[in-house]
Amino acid sequence: MNSTNILHDISYFRLSLIDFLRNSHPERLSDSNFISARTEAATETYEQAVKNGYNTINAEELANEILFNGLHFSRYDTIVNILWIEFSDIIPENEASEYAIKLLTECKYVFEKYPIYDNFAYDPEFDLLYSELTGTIAIYLEEHELQ
Repeated sequence: MNSTNILHDISYFRLSLIDFLRNSHPERLSDSNFISARTEAATETYEQAVKNGYNTINAEELANEILFNGLHFSRYDTIVNILWIEFSDIIPENEASEYAIKLLTECKYVFEKYPIYDNFAYDPEFDLLYSELTGTIAIYLEEHELQ
């Protein structure tokens, strides 16, 4: 693979990761070491897969597994969804993202109690997390006179 293709692949994977982080993990956008390491690992995986005879679609699937590993469950998205579902009468939907970023810090200790992994949303413990987060958010909103 020539250097132009490698640079294209690096840019593609980097931009894909940054876009994903912006939408689901905004708290990780400033972690340039994480972004660089994931981008390089995905690019290497892609290049190796192509060298081993994989077509570009399958090579990209393998690279994306590396790029997004451990990122499928989003604390931020979970908080946004709770705000939309449980607090839509208090927090307008178009403001939920802004509040979710603030609430990430408030809810950190709640998330730390659970074994968060990619498919955690399908784990029975997710319901407990959801309930605990809803309570924590309710307290936060009450303390900040939003209820």
